[in-house]
Amino acid sequence: MNGHKEAIEYDLITSAGIELSEVGSSLSMGAFSSFVKALPNNFDSALWRSTHEDTALWATTLRTNALLADIFDVLSQINANLCAGFSHKKASKITPMPRPWSEGKTKTKKIGKGALPKSELREWIKNYKKRS
Repeated sequence: MNGHKEAIEYDLITSAGIELSEVGSSLSMGAFSSFVKALPNNFDSALWRSTHEDTALWATTLRTNALLADIFDVLSQINANLCAGFSHKKASKITPMPRPWSEGKTKTKKIGKGALPKSELREWIKNYKKRS
């Protein structure tokens, strides 16, 4: 239980409104045991996610969105190939759906061109400490 204490506490608070410290006083050990046994055996339970870390990653919205973006790209390319095949032209290359984590044409502003040399970094740290 020690390795999953936070997950059990989260499930208790969100499902029953009880903290783990209340087990044994306002919540009997039998009721607590029943609660843990009745937790859903899927990613809806924090305890399940903490005991199945490798599988729990597949339940995230980011993972789902990445898979949907990949499917969209593949279907777009298939569509372009079919259109080109019926028109006897070369298939155009599709523009992949933009992903926030991808490099390239992102709207994020990059600051600097690389790592600072050690001497400049030390100087920057000295000046930063003086300001603090």
